[in-house]
Amino acid sequence: MAEISFDDFLKVDIRAGTVLRAEPFPEARKPAIKLWIDFGPGIGERKSSAQITQHYTPEALVGTQVMAVVNFPPRQIGKFMSEVLVLGVHDADGNVTLVRPDHPVEDGGRLC
Repeated sequence: MAEISFDDFLKVDIRAGTVLRAEPFPEARKPAIKLWIDFGPGIGERKSSAQITQHYTPEALVGTQVMAVVNFPPRQIGKFMSEVLVLGVHDADGNVTLVRPDHPVEDGGRLC
């Protein structure tokens, strides 16, 4: 993978947010969950579609914090507009495990 400068890294705006609402997304090509995430007063509520159904249920995600890129352009996923990219890492089986703070942080807090 190509090296990037620290200035390039700073262009990616990664923030913490709390999942307010989560619903199954059966219309998606790959199993996914629709998320509504609160990123605090500076950014507000944003939506995301995340392929995380192997390790998470919509009910278990409500009230938890996630990390997401908030400055990518929105992307249409079926009839749903995904506004942020929730971050995760593939496990040994190829399923996504979310990247999350291990202690509560302020919504909208930027990755540093």
